[in-house]
Amino acid sequence: MDFDNIECVSTVDEAEIHHHNPHPRHPNQQSPSAKPHTAAKNGADNANNISSIGSPTAIVPASSVNELLECPVCTNSMYPPIHQCPNGHTLCSTCKVRVHNRCPTCRHELGDIRCLALEKIAESLELPCKHYKLGCPEIFPYYNKLKHEGICNYRPYNCPYAGSECSVVGDIPFLVAHLRDDHKVDMHTGSTFNHRYVKSNPREVENATWMLTVFNCYGQYFCLHFEAFQLGMAPVYMAFLRFMGDETEARNYSYSLEVGGNGRKLTWEGTPRSIRDSHRKVRDSHDGLIIQRNMALFFSGGDRKELKLRVTGRIWKEEQNPDAGMCIPN
Repeated sequence: MDFDNIECVSTVDEAEIHHHNPHPRHPNQQSPSAKPHTAAKNGADNANNISSIGSPTAIVPASSVNELLECPVCTNSMYPPIHQCPNGHTLCSTCKVRVHNRCPTCRHELGDIRCLALEKIAESLELPCKHYKLGCPEIFPYYNKLKHEGICNYRPYNCPYAGSECSVVGDIPFLVAHLRDDHKVDMHTGSTFNHRYVKSNPREVENATWMLTVFNCYGQYFCLHFEAFQLGMAPVYMAFLRFMGDETEARNYSYSLEVGGNGRKLTWEGTPRSIRDSHRKVRDSHDGLIIQRNMALFFSGGDRKELKLRVTGRIWKEEQNPDAGMCIPN
């Protein structure tokens, strides 16, 4: 990030607060929901596990079934075709290629033996979503479970920090603390903002020049992004808001952004995007306030050799009108 040349001055009221984000450290944290499992060790273990399931339509706890259907190489759930070696050790079709057709347990050649019994058992199972510890109450047939988990509303969120390839995932309270403590992101309370962005050499536009601020209002958290990047051959500045929650919740809120100077101004009004959508996806869709460099320098005034932009805005919650079935601003 080019923080040597860009400064953000935030104001909740009239007083200006000068701050400077240091380079973030790159935490090696894992998702709190990630948990290693122990795979079935041999054919006898598989047989014992299969016989202990009981009724083929019973709803069973995830522990023993996950061990039975977990690939011993990648630890992901196995789906047809499920392969096995002559000694009964199983693994998924992806890992069969990775281990060069050799059983990772006994080193015997795998061949093309399918574990049809295990595939049939999987067809008869109903299992809870793997995000049940995060609050998901749903139970699915085994082969529908994976599809649901990819779109589950309770699945962890990716870190919304845009300046690094941060792999941390978690729920919203965890990510808020992570942004504050690990990335040193500025945190503000309130639904209005007044930011001043200063850059000494506006002709140097890089994709890594950006700022992030988190706002807490209406019991929710919002990420305000401001950055400079190349749009085709033209350098532009862009500001947009993301909601720290799902898309359905994000639709309950609206926001406005305004930038101006010399008696002119640009305004933007829209709905914040969920952090389910990556920072790059939102930016590349141009879903925010976009300012061309020449216009930004005009707003800055003076000799146009230094960028001085003031971006103001507010966030509000839409209220549902029970009579008309429409949303009205709060």
